[in-house]
Amino acid sequence: MIEREAFQVAEQDQMGAEMHRLMADLYPICRSLTGNGVRQTLHMLNDVIPLVIHEVPTGTTVFDWTVPQEWNIRDAYIKNSKGDRVVDFQKSNLHVMGYSVPVSETMSLAELLPRLYSLPEHPEWIPQRASYYKPNWGFSIAHNDLVRLAEDQYEVRIDSTLSNGAMTYGECVIPGEQADEILFSTHICHPSLCNDNLSGIVIAAYLAKAIAAMPKRRYTYRFLFVPAQLGSLAWLARNQEACGRIRHGVVLVALGDIGCSTYKCSRQETAEIDRAVTHVLRYSGQPYEIFKFVPYGYDERQYCSPGFNLPVGCFMRSTGARFPEYHTSADNLECVKPSSLADSYRKCMEICYVLEGNRVFRNLLPNGEPQLGKRGLYGAMGGLAGGGRGNELLLLWALNLSDGSHTLLDIAERSGLPFRQVRHAADLLLEHGLLEEVEGGQVGGSHL
Repeated sequence: MIEREAFQVAEQDQMGAEMHRLMADLYPICRSLTGNGVRQTLHMLNDVIPLVIHEVPTGTTVFDWTVPQEWNIRDAYIKNSKGDRVVDFQKSNLHVMGYSVPVSETMSLAELLPRLYSLPEHPEWIPQRASYYKPNWGFSIAHNDLVRLAEDQYEVRIDSTLSNGAMTYGECVIPGEQADEILFSTHICHPSLCNDNLSGIVIAAYLAKAIAAMPKRRYTYRFLFVPAQLGSLAWLARNQEACGRIRHGVVLVALGDIGCSTYKCSRQETAEIDRAVTHVLRYSGQPYEIFKFVPYGYDERQYCSPGFNLPVGCFMRSTGARFPEYHTSADNLECVKPSSLADSYRKCMEICYVLEGNRVFRNLLPNGEPQLGKRGLYGAMGGLAGGGRGNELLLLWALNLSDGSHTLLDIAERSGLPFRQVRHAADLLLEHGLLEEVEGGQVGGSHL
């Protein structure tokens, strides 16, 4: 069972190092919207958590979208007339535009240049490019290498296939006492990019591993590892009945850089998940940012589309617009810090703790204040809320607002006190017969 106390520093360091090692193993794989790279990634994650792997065939209608042909690539390069590979897929899979059609040509530099993409503002970095739904091909190259290309005849080769196959995604469902679900979703379609989004992948995997190891859970947990946009749409199309059981949801992305924790609210903006994440970040002791919902970004915009309007927000550190390495070769293993991974993981666990523990109680002695002293409750919360009268105030807040209509998160927000302390106060009052849980009230529990 996960202890109430936050991880010690050594444990955080160990957890961050483990996730970073898994990321290093996954980093070389060429992932895309479809293909064997996604399958290989999911099979490696299966060593951490049990995954059910789903295949959605080419041509499947997914609402207004259609699953495209499956793309796989074996090799790609540009050779000069001396036979030197001036661009080499084997050195970085970012060198090839994702979903590039097969190419085998010889062309002049002038003919080749329109197919080359670089970043003059970051001349050492290779940009990521993809063209999923329109037949195309191209190469990405560091700008310093681009300007060094001489007039020559270049052999251009992309050894890829586009054929009928499937789009692949992974799913892990961890049953709880109730059918109501907490959803964690992360996209798995990017090639060798670490913060976006191997960080979300490894945190989701280790979070699922920890949740599955608990002896008891009130909620059922669902973890989705899906290609961006089309993967979440496919899951929604195939699981419309299950959508009705999702009570809270978070998209995990870009959680390993040094930026402050950031949360983008669900479309509902005041859903319990929005309040829970905000509360966790407020009491983390670290800088944080909360953004309102906009229908742009990651898969939260699919879960929050008006036909579903699920309470799903997005948890990240720096947003894509705020870390310059975004979608470039600089989003590498050095861009992601083990300490940031561990911190993001810990906050995800704390979010689960709040959601699980957010219950409704009723004061059994509501006429005036119960006498706390004769029940041994003075000093029973030593070390919390600054001690002394602060501890007494915690108990009084829990008693006063436990009227059968306020959740513990309501009480924490109203009192300005951390949820863990309010939960502890409620547990003490429950043990001493001063509170009872309201059946059918806010779903929750204190098993984390």
